Amino acid sequence: MSTSTVSSKGQIVIPAAVRADMAVQTGTRVEFVKTAEGWLLKAATRPVTALKGLVPKPVAKVSIDDMSRTVSKHASKLFRSK
Repeated sequence: MSTSTVSSKGQIVIPAAVRADMAVQTGTRVEFVKTAEGWLLKAATRPVTALKGLVPKPVAKVSIDDMSRTVSKHASKLFRSK
């Protein structure tokens, strides 16, 4: 079992063996999940395949030319000199 001490700022150091086992590196987000037995610490990483279906498919297809025209039209309104 690995242990750590909470600092006066509420920070803890995750022991190296635990970080290696969880694949936690600098910048990795972690989640604290409350369970019936207490709190669980887990890495908040998901595979890129978990993003599938997050954004709905568009209702209508739009060509690149249509997109360019629309962006140009709206940009010219925003940046028109007064």
